[in-house]
Amino acid sequence: MNGFVGHVWVLSLVAAVCALITVHVLAVRRTAGSSLTGAVVLTLTVAAIPAVRGEPPHYVAGVALTAGGVVAVVWATGRSRRHRSARRSALADYEAGTAAVPLFAALAERDRLAAELHDVAAHRLTGIVVAAGAALRLADRVRTGDALRHADEAGREAVRELERLTELDATAAGFSEVDALAGAHAVDYRRTVDKAPASSTEAAYRVVREALTNAARYAEGATVRVRIEPTHDQDGAVRAGGDHLFTVTVTDDGGTVVEPGLGTGRGLAGLAATVTATGGTFRAGPVRQGRREGWRVRASLPAATALPLRRWPRWRGTAALDYALVALAIALSLGASLLSADVPAPFGGLLPALVTVVLSGLHAVPLAWRSRAPGCALAAVLSALLLWWACDRAGLTQPPVSDIFLVYGWVELTLVHSVGVRLPWRRGLVAPLAVAAVGGLALASGSGITGSRTAAWAVLAGGLALPALAVWSWGRRTAHRHERLRAADARRRFLLDGDADAAVSAQRLLFATGLRDTALRHARAVVAAAQEGDLRAVREEARAGLTALRDLLSGLRAGDDADDAPPPTVSGITAQAARYGAVVRYVGARRPLPAAVEVFAYRTASALLAVGVTLTVRTLPDGVEVSGPAPAVPAVERRLRALADAAGGTLSTTDRGAVRVWLPEAFPWRSE
Repeated sequence: MNGFVGHVWVLSLVAAVCALITVHVLAVRRTAGSSLTGAVVLTLTVAAIPAVRGEPPHYVAGVALTAGGVVAVVWATGRSRRHRSARRSALADYEAGTAAVPLFAALAERDRLAAELHDVAAHRLTGIVVAAGAALRLADRVRTGDALRHADEAGREAVRELERLTELDATAAGFSEVDALAGAHAVDYRRTVDKAPASSTEAAYRVVREALTNAARYAEGATVRVRIEPTHDQDGAVRAGGDHLFTVTVTDDGGTVVEPGLGTGRGLAGLAATVTATGGTFRAGPVRQGRREGWRVRASLPAATALPLRRWPRWRGTAALDYALVALAIALSLGASLLSADVPAPFGGLLPALVTVVLSGLHAVPLAWRSRAPGCALAAVLSALLLWWACDRAGLTQPPVSDIFLVYGWVELTLVHSVGVRLPWRRGLVAPLAVAAVGGLALASGSGITGSRTAAWAVLAGGLALPALAVWSWGRRTAHRHERLRAADARRRFLLDGDADAAVSAQRLLFATGLRDTALRHARAVVAAAQEGDLRAVREEARAGLTALRDLLSGLRAGDDADDAPPPTVSGITAQAARYGAVVRYVGARRPLPAAVEVFAYRTASALLAVGVTLTVRTLPDGVEVSGPAPAVPAVERRLRALADAAGGTLSTTDRGAVRVWLPEAFPWRSE
């Protein structure tokens, strides 16, 4: 009979170990929801066994609590392993992809300079050609003088703006620049929007400038109206994502083409990309104005952006282990009390049961603050232990406080380790000494102590100080290791930024060399011809400058040799999107992010990319949010959910068919 019982016990132990391994594997391999479901099912199954056997309710509750606590820790450790594995994979991709950072930084700078070159030179030189051509056709002395003065002024502006393209600083145009631009062209202008993000005002300036340039080329004599007004949509001018909109509209009522062949053919396409990148929409096309057919350009742009607030997903993020430790502490202390054979039905009386439950909670719940405020958490735990000691002295609790500390002193030691990680050593050194003093008091109150309890307290406190100091020192070493890793990461980023800056400077130098030999040389020749009073030479040099500009832009685009994969960073999302014909809109202050978070954001954006879509990347105070149209393929959504889960974030959907993936920054002291 004893052998049979022994075999049953061994089989039960093997089954329990296999079940815990299964929970751990689920937590490592599956998302939080599915793995947590498995953990709950296991806990309920274990609790059902004594219930079926007819055990007392307090025993069933004790089994459920104890099993739940153990399963919670196994699940949380599996989740931590899942996060660490995902982070190691992300860091490996980051290390492998950083070699492409300088190349793509140079390409991004090239594209920026090319867009600026098109906008600036095309606008100024087109105006000069149009004015000079009209004056030459009319052969009017007054018009000729006006055209020469305009060529001199606009040519000088073109030279200054072209030279500015090679400088480091580039300030975004605001509404004041839009006002000045409209005033210089003497158009019908009205603006009723006062404030907008810098990206939106820059886009508005570019829309107005390109539209006025096109009107000068293709609609001489037309009446041009420019309006910048709030958007009045049926949804109250607020769309998904919390963005209030304003509209830029430039309309002409038709005219004649002054000088054919002046355009580069990329102006409207570039505007559409610029407007879409800010999160707006762009339309351009013919419009009927009375009996004449004109042209209208319309752009809707964000006037204000409301950044969403995000809450940490406590049960699926990096703090999951802290809450699992709370569950374990409560389960073991309260569960052991309920499993005790000395507890009569229903639970040894209402008052002792209530006191035990309250004290167990007070002693365990502060573990939830382990990562955020370990000093306060330890103070709360020691206060709960002192309260337990006082209740024990008053006979209000059944488990003596000495037994409680012997079995559950790991709670205090866990917090001592966290204090060593988080707090400076001068403040943190108090923690192990306080645990030794309070723990010694709890042990000295045990029934097995004979003689002077004060002397026993001194001896026991001294004995406890050694392991407490050892655990605190372990925490200090962990903190130093984290600091070394962060310092190494900072050095690596510094060197990488230096390489990227060098590549950008080289691209700017190459661009400046081509600019001096083409559009800039012709712009200076325009100024010289205007000063000499040669209007025909002014027109020819301006036209030659536009031709050189078109050739330079074509050459820049033809030189795109970025066949490599973009770097797996937030900035690399733009290059990846360009390959899909998609657009990325960045919202929020750009700042350095942990390497793993950069890779997670890149992977998320890559999964969401499709032809023609617009993605939004929001930089939040505690992480990054990537949002875009919901994928039509269920497998892609499952991949996104798994990616967000492995990164400790969340995936949510909106009622407008969009998905948002939030990728939080790990707590700095737990990021390595």
